[in-house]
Amino acid sequence: MADEDYNDMDMGYEDEPAEPEIEEGAEEDVDDNNDEEVLVEPTETEEKEEQQQKEVIRKTSKYMTKYERARILGTRALQISMNAPVMVELEGETDPLEIAMKELRERKIPFTIRRSLPDGSYEDWGVDELIVEDSWKRQVGGN
Repeated sequence: MADEDYNDMDMGYEDEPAEPEIEEGAEEDVDDNNDEEVLVEPTETEEKEEQQQKEVIRKTSKYMTKYERARILGTRALQISMNAPVMVELEGETDPLEIAMKELRERKIPFTIRRSLPDGSYEDWGVDELIVEDSWKRQVGGN
């Protein structure tokens, strides 16, 4: 074939999807939002919703189960061993599990426990909201 045959042909692939066209108005909106920083204060209805969520009567126990405790300690110890930031002051501890136990004692673990209910709904509890039994004293050798 000669070079003359390629002059009128489209050199793109036939199966290639067409590039989406960008609307000019969309670009202008993005630029406007980046230039201005707007601080939004919570409205009264948002504050009321937050208070209602705190006052909601929960169906499950306020005590952390041994299974939740084991999962939280194991997950947090793994995070610490992978160089996650530690939430407590270290006093010579190097074992990630000991550090996780100390964080749990001081209620500094930033986890939320989701408990599923039989009706398909769920309850979210923060680790700092739950009561943890003193079984950790036996494991660490505390008082």
